[in-house]
Amino acid sequence: MAEFVAENCGVSTPGAGGKSAQPGDEADGRATNEVSVSNGDCGQCAPENQGLETANASVVLDGKIGIPRKASIIKDGSRRYKERKKTVSFSSMPTEKKISSASDCINSMVDGSELRKVRSNSRVYHRYFLLDADMQSFRWEPSKKESDKAKIDVKSIKEVRTGKNTDTFRTNGNSDQISEDCAFSIIYGENYESLDLVANSADVANIWVTGLRYLISYGKHTLNMIQSSQDNMRASWLGDLFDEADVIGGKCIRLCSAVQLIKKLSPGLKNVKIELKFKELHKAKDKIGSDVTKEEFIEVFHDLCTRPEIYFLLVQFSSNKEFLDTKDLMIFLEAEQGMAKVSEDISVEIIQKYEPSKEGQLKGWLSLDGFINYLMSPDCHIFDPEQKTVCQDMNQPLSHYYINSSHNTYLIEDQFRGPSDITGYIRALKMGCRSVELDVWDGPDNEPVIYTGHTMTSHIVFRSVIDVINKYAFVASEFPLILCLENHCSLKQQKVMFQHLKKILGDKIHADPPNLEDNYLPSPSDIKGKILVKGKKLASNCIGSEGEVTDEDEGAEMSQQMNNEGGEQQTVVQPKKFQLSKDLSDLVTLCKSVRFKDFQTAFQNQKHWELCSFNEVFASRCATDHPGEFVNYNKKFLARVYPSPMRIDSSNMNPQDFWKCGCQIVAMNYQTPGLMMDLNIAWFRQNGNCGYVLRPAIMREQVSYFSANTKDSVPGVSPQLLHIKIISGQNLPKPKGAGAKGDVVDPYVYIEIHGIPADCAEQRTKTVHQNGDNPIFDESFEFQINLPELAMVRFVVLDDDYIGDEFIAQYTIPFECIQPGFRHIPLQSLTGEVLPHAWLFVHVAITNRRGGGKPHKRGLSVRKGKKGREYATMRILLIKAVDEVFKSAAQPLREATDLRENMQNAIVPFKELCGLSAVANLKQCILALSPRLVGPDSSPLLLFNLRNQYPTMEAQGLLPEVLKKVVTAYEMMIQTSRTLLESSDSVYERILQVQKSAMEFHEKLHDMAMKEGLKGRKLHKSVESFTWNITILKGQADLLKHARAEVLENLKQIHYAALTCNLAKGEVGPSSGSGSRGHRSLEAIPEKAVREDDITDEEN
Repeated sequence: MAEFVAENCGVSTPGAGGKSAQPGDEADGRATNEVSVSNGDCGQCAPENQGLETANASVVLDGKIGIPRKASIIKDGSRRYKERKKTVSFSSMPTEKKISSASDCINSMVDGSELRKVRSNSRVYHRYFLLDADMQSFRWEPSKKESDKAKIDVKSIKEVRTGKNTDTFRTNGNSDQISEDCAFSIIYGENYESLDLVANSADVANIWVTGLRYLISYGKHTLNMIQSSQDNMRASWLGDLFDEADVIGGKCIRLCSAVQLIKKLSPGLKNVKIELKFKELHKAKDKIGSDVTKEEFIEVFHDLCTRPEIYFLLVQFSSNKEFLDTKDLMIFLEAEQGMAKVSEDISVEIIQKYEPSKEGQLKGWLSLDGFINYLMSPDCHIFDPEQKTVCQDMNQPLSHYYINSSHNTYLIEDQFRGPSDITGYIRALKMGCRSVELDVWDGPDNEPVIYTGHTMTSHIVFRSVIDVINKYAFVASEFPLILCLENHCSLKQQKVMFQHLKKILGDKIHADPPNLEDNYLPSPSDIKGKILVKGKKLASNCIGSEGEVTDEDEGAEMSQQMNNEGGEQQTVVQPKKFQLSKDLSDLVTLCKSVRFKDFQTAFQNQKHWELCSFNEVFASRCATDHPGEFVNYNKKFLARVYPSPMRIDSSNMNPQDFWKCGCQIVAMNYQTPGLMMDLNIAWFRQNGNCGYVLRPAIMREQVSYFSANTKDSVPGVSPQLLHIKIISGQNLPKPKGAGAKGDVVDPYVYIEIHGIPADCAEQRTKTVHQNGDNPIFDESFEFQINLPELAMVRFVVLDDDYIGDEFIAQYTIPFECIQPGFRHIPLQSLTGEVLPHAWLFVHVAITNRRGGGKPHKRGLSVRKGKKGREYATMRILLIKAVDEVFKSAAQPLREATDLRENMQNAIVPFKELCGLSAVANLKQCILALSPRLVGPDSSPLLLFNLRNQYPTMEAQGLLPEVLKKVVTAYEMMIQTSRTLLESSDSVYERILQVQKSAMEFHEKLHDMAMKEGLKGRKLHKSVESFTWNITILKGQADLLKHARAEVLENLKQIHYAALTCNLAKGEVGPSSGSGSRGHRSLEAIPEKAVREDDITDEEN
C-alpha cells in the first residue's frame, strides 16, 4: 500500500530505486527526497525542461510530454502514451469526493495531503501535511525537528497567498518548472516568515488555501461556522422547490419528477446521469422503491450541481466564506471583472437577477448557485458586449477596412459539380457578408443565369438572385454591399441584366461617379445603404452604346487546372476581349476591375476607385516577395483575393495570410466549415457584425514601417501579454460519429493564437480522462501578442484518442474583443452552431509587455536598470538636413523611456510586497493588502489620504518592518507616477514636433536623396530608414500616452479600492448610489496634467 500511495503522489520509493526519507533530511541539508520538479499534472512543463533529473530522483507526475500537439492535424510520433485502455464506466460515482463546502476542505486537510516544500536554495522536499483534529495547528512529517516545532499554529498565520509570490519562489532555481496554479505560501509569525508549498494538483492547492483562510477567519468557531447560512439557505431553497413538486404531500416525489426538477435547475445534465445517481443512492441505503425524499433530492443536487472551481472562487472574495454579500460582490466586480465605479445598487441588481433563493434576495446574499448563474450569464461571457454594436470609426476611406466577402456565393457544395442555390446568398447576407459574387452567363429564354463557367455546376436565374439581394442586402448591416459582377453575357442579355438591376435595386445602386480630386474612396458611412457594382468599365472617352474590354474568367482558370490535373498539356490562357454594354458599364463607379501588373505601375497609374483581384497563389507570392509594398498598396486601393482554382473541393485559404498584408476583400467559400471559416466568422463578429472592421493603425497611416512577415515585435506598437487560465469545461458532447467509445470523452483544450508570424503560437492542456461533463483543467498559459489589432484566439476542445484526436468544439474570438476576468466561453460545433450548455470556464488577464525581444518567464517582473535599458534610436538616412531633425529626437526619446520604465519598475516591487503576481492590478493589490493593515484591536495601522492630489499612505501608529517596506515601495510608485504625469506633456509634444518637422521632407525625400548621390539600394535604404524613424517616433509617443493613461487608471484604482476597503482617511466606503463619492482627489490633479487632448483619461 505504501508503494501505491507513493507512486500516485509522485514520490520515489525504495522499491522504485529511490532512497527512503530519513528524519532530519531537511535540517542537516541531506535531501534524500530532493527532486527537480517536472510539472506533471500541475501545468505544462516547458519543453526544454523535459527529462530533467537529479542524482536522486526525477518526479514526473504524468507521463505526458509537454509539447503542444493537435493529433488530428499534426501527428506527434514522440508522444508517450500510458498503458491505459479505453473503458466505459457504468457508475456515475466519482473516484474522489467533490469539494463543495468549507467542511469538505477541512475534512480533506485533516486526512492530510502530500505537498512539496520549496526552499530558496533550489531544493524541494516531499512532506506529508495534515491539520490537527482540534484545527488549531497543522504539521508535516517526516522532519528532524521536534514534533512541536514541525508545525504552525493557525492563529500565527497572517496570510495565505496563491501562486509563486514570495521571495522563496522567485529565487528558487526550479521555480519555472512549478505550476502557478499548484503553488501557495503561508505567511506566519511576527516576522512574516513564509512556508512555500506545491500541491500535486490545483484542486489540492485550492483545498488548503480555502481551508486555511476559513480557519484564519473563524479560528475556534470554525466548527460552528461550517453549519453556516449558505447550507441552510441552499437547503431551504431546494426544500421549497421540492415541496412545490410534492403535490400530494407525501414527503416523496416520483423519480421522474425529481430528475426533471434537477434537469430544470441544471439543463446541461443528462437525464440518465441524474437517474443513475438517485438509483446508486437508493442502492447504498438498501432502499426499496424509487420515490425520492427531500433529503435525497438535496443530496443528489448537491453532488451533481456543485461546481467546486466556482466554490473556490467564491470563498476568495466572501467575508462569510459561504456567500457573497453586496460588498463582497462589489470587490469581485471591481478587482476581477474590471468594472469601474461599482455601487451597492449594482450588486443588489445582480443579486436580484441571479440569486435563486428568496432568502438570499431579501438579505442581499449571492449564494454559490446564484454566483454560478451570474458567471454563466451573458454578463460574464468572454466576448465584449460593446463589440456587439458598431463601435469603430466608420468615417475612414473604404480601403481602410476589412470587408466580409464571399466567393462564388451561389454554390453550396464544391466548385466543379456542386449545386447552385439562392440560399447561398441568403445565408451569406444574413451573416453580415458585404461582398457577394455573381458569375453571369447567357441563359435560355433571354434570361441570364448564374453558375461557374466551364464546370458542371447547376444554374440559377439572375433575376431571382437580384430579388434575394434586394430583400436581404441590408438586413444584417446598413453599410455598403459590393456585387462582384463577373459578366460573360452577350450584349443582348447584358441589356436584360441592366434592366433587372435598375428595376429591382433602383436607387440602392451607387451611381455617382468618383470625385477626381479625391485621393481616397468614400467612407462606409458616406454610402450607407448603397450597393456598389464591381466589374469591367468602358473607357471614359467611349461614346457608343458598347465597347470592348478584357475578360476576367475565374472559371476558366479552374477548368484549365482540371485539365492540367488530367494530364493534358498545360497552356496559358490569354485574356480574351468581349463587348460590354455602356448601360451596364455606367453602373460601375467606385469598384472598377482592372488587371494588376506590378506595384510600381499601380502606384503610378492606378486610380483610387480601381480594384484589382488577386488569385490566392499570386497574392501569396506578393506577400512573400513584396510584403512592405503590398501593405502600402492596400492603404489606398482595394484588393480582392479569391481562392486558387486548385480548391475544387471549396476548401478555404487562410484569410490571415492576406489580412496581414492589408487585403480588404478576402473571398471565402461560406459553404465549407472549418478553421479558416471559423477565423473569418469570428473576425467579422466584432464591430456589430456589420461586415466592416477597421484595419490596424499601422496599416492605415501614410508613413509607417510594417512588414507582413515580421517575426519580431512591430515597431511603434506596444505588445501585450495575454494570460489565460483554462479552469474547467461543462457538458462537452462526444465527437460526432464517435460511436465506438460510447459516451466516454477524454477532453483536452488547445489554445491557438492566429495573427502575424510573430504572434502565431499554440499550447494545450493536459487530458482529463473519461470526463466530458465537468472536466477540471486548471492550467495557465501566457502569450505575447505583438500586433493585438490583428490577433485572434481560438479555443479548440479535442477528444484524446490513440487513432486520432477528434474534434469536440471550438470558439474563436478577436483579441480586441476579449473581456478580462472570469469568463465563460460558449462552445460551437464544427459548422458554427452554438452547442447547448457546452462551456469552457477561463480566467483572462491582459497586461502591457515591457521592452522588446522574447517574453520573460515572469512577464511584467522585468526590472531594468538604466544601464540595461534599451532606448529607441533613429536610423541614419545619409541626408544631412533630415538626419539633423531626427537627431534632435534622441533626448526626448530617452526621457520618455526613463519616465515609463521608472514608473513600471516601481510598480513591480509594490505588487510583490502585496503578495501578488505582476499580472495583478493595483485594485487587487490594495484588496490583498487590506487585512494586513488592520491591527489586533481591529484599528487600522495605515490609511490612505485621498484628499491629496496623489493618494498617500499615512501610518496610524507604530508599523511592523514588513509594512514599512510596503509604505516605502508605495511612495516610490507614487513618486514615479507623479513625475510621469507632470513631465509627460512636454516630452510628448517634443517627440511629436520632431515627427511633424520630419514629415515636411516626406514629399521631396526622393529628390533630396538623389542630390546627396543616393541611388539604387542606398536610396531604397534611405527611404526605408525614414519610414522606420517616423514609425518609431509615433510609437514612442503612443507608449508615453498609454503610460500616462495607465498612471491615471492606477490612481483611480487606488482611490476606489481604499474606499471599498474602508481604508480612506475621513471617508466612508461606497454605498448605494455613491459611485462618485470621494472623487475630489482625482479631479485635483493639476490642470496641466490632464489638459492634453491626445493624452486623455477615458473612463468606461
